[in-house]
Amino acid sequence: MLSACRGRVALFYSNWLIVNASQHLTWNDIQTVPARNVGLVLGAKPGNRYFTRRINTAAALYHAGKVKWLLVSGDNGKKEYDEPSAMQQALIAKGVPEAAIFCDYAGFSTLDSVVRARKVFGENRITIISQAFHNQRAIWLAQQYGIDAIGVNAPDLNKRHGTYTRLREKLARVSAVLDAKILHRQPKYLGAGVTIGADSAHGCPSRQ
Repeated sequence: MLSACRGRVALFYSNWLIVNASQHLTWNDIQTVPARNVGLVLGAKPGNRYFTRRINTAAALYHAGKVKWLLVSGDNGKKEYDEPSAMQQALIAKGVPEAAIFCDYAGFSTLDSVVRARKVFGENRITIISQAFHNQRAIWLAQQYGIDAIGVNAPDLNKRHGTYTRLREKLARVSAVLDAKILHRQPKYLGAGVTIGADSAHGCPSRQ
């Protein structure tokens, strides 16, 4: 009984923190989004509807002149699974120049993607592209690690198709608060710094 009560409190508190921190920091209308240098596209399983809608939104944001560069960050932990390369190719298919895309192959979690944007890629002001529920958590995490982040909301799935994701998100918010506030967790990998810009040779290097 007590354990269940504590669990409900943790769910409520983490959700309250994250929702309040991201108020007025996300946009649905690309035309009204403040322009920034870099857009961070958060990874998803290639080909699913979350992935496709994030790609469409990121491409539209780029073509609207709201970001100059797109940093695609996702899981590349297995040889046969490569979210960043899939995002890169999908963006190119949407007319985004290859030279405007940078890949982060170690975005194994939202925290990893957000914190690496600063600690590896040197970006302290970013526009995050994902669904609204995900942007809220990503923005809150960014704030905990000294990053000025706003979000552009890709279209979500309807309630019937997004039930599992919404349940998982509730637990992810508790985990995010635990990681940032209690454990002070850092990304799984950091590594050498990368500069995003026209003079950079990084882009999306071939996987080794």
